[in-house]
Amino acid sequence: MWAGSRLPHVWIHGPFLIHYSRLYFRLNCRFSFSKSREDCDEFLPWLERKAGTEISSVLSIGTSCYGRSLFASKFIRDGDCILKVPFSVQITPDKLLPEINCLLGDDVGYSARLAILILVEKKLGQDSRWHPYISRLPRPEELHSTIFWSKDELEMVQKSAIYHETINQKAQLEKEFLAIIPLDPVHGKVQRVYLWYHSYFLNHDGFSEAMLLSDEHEQISEVIADRDYAPGEEVFIRYGKFPNATLLQDFGFTLPYNIHDQVQIWVDVPQRDPLHMMKLDLLHKHCAPTVPNTGSFNSFRTTFTIKEVRSASGKGKGIPQPLRAFARISSTTSVEELEDLILEAAENDGRLARRPLKSKSKEIQAHQILLLQLSRLIQEHEVSIKSLNLDETISVERLAIRAQMARDILAGELRVLKSASTWLENYCATLSAAKDHSWELDTAIVDFEN
Repeated sequence: MWAGSRLPHVWIHGPFLIHYSRLYFRLNCRFSFSKSREDCDEFLPWLERKAGTEISSVLSIGTSCYGRSLFASKFIRDGDCILKVPFSVQITPDKLLPEINCLLGDDVGYSARLAILILVEKKLGQDSRWHPYISRLPRPEELHSTIFWSKDELEMVQKSAIYHETINQKAQLEKEFLAIIPLDPVHGKVQRVYLWYHSYFLNHDGFSEAMLLSDEHEQISEVIADRDYAPGEEVFIRYGKFPNATLLQDFGFTLPYNIHDQVQIWVDVPQRDPLHMMKLDLLHKHCAPTVPNTGSFNSFRTTFTIKEVRSASGKGKGIPQPLRAFARISSTTSVEELEDLILEAAENDGRLARRPLKSKSKEIQAHQILLLQLSRLIQEHEVSIKSLNLDETISVERLAIRAQMARDILAGELRVLKSASTWLENYCATLSAAKDHSWELDTAIVDFEN
């Protein structure tokens, strides 16, 4: 069976040697690349000798502005299999020595086990069976996943969801690492950085349709070309339809313009609302799970993801209907209004508050609640970007690179927020201009267009 999907914390059979979690290494264009051409040329022949089969007859390893990259050595046609790597030459935790594996408890996860394997092989130096690969791993200073960012550096993306996601991720890694340190109490704290090493020669292109596929039955990973390549062209694949936040957190790079950017927003259900419990129950059943707001004792909140909103040309995904339903439910002020929404859902498709409210003023009020939330987020993002642009103290190359990545994150989210805000403004303006007798028809048409 072919597998190409991304699982939490795990990628199924990464290309080349390593079955690594979360970080696919890609150098930023500003980095210098120290490895020689000969160093690149030696790798594929070694890999093929180890696999006992041909890995690729149409690719060669070279250097681009991203670091090590794969280039077409011959003409490649759309649909050609350009890379085929057996599972047997992919580093996976099951290759840990039994005498080490037996010391690890159930609380040591996939990434940690893989890190131990890499550290053991690295310590062996040239005696390692994986030395040609281990020696080509990137240096710690070349890794830019947010897991490596300092507290001050993370402050640059505080207004993005990646800030809290990274903090939670660090806490989880620390928890796992505490179970590993007893194996090497002297070097443990220094070596934890290798938890995130990953070398990936195929660079990401968000527009590419080529992906890494794994066949469990044949025990191989393959890449199929999605277009023609002339000799000398760099070959790309798509890691996934990921926003910049995911690319940075998982892979250590961002794109100046990412068509897959998105924003996570939190909305509250205040406890002071007389209908708090009834609304909370309805929202939990029909919209999205709600969780306590750790920053306040008086509210519950839930999260929604917004992508670039559909324009007249049909671009984007629009504001999620569950989010609009949330706003409609939140804006109700009586038990009767809530009961009407429940009855309407039962008489139609069963989805609560997915249709415009019968009261035009109530419908406008519900969407203005969302508009107010987005306006606040827009202002916060603009302030954060401005502070990054005005910071003249950023002179260290690593910090300058990470500051640019922070700008890419915030700018992409700002673009999404502004598109959603514009849609909401137009929607509310359309309702305000609509005549009362044509309200139901007009709102049904507007809602259908979204």
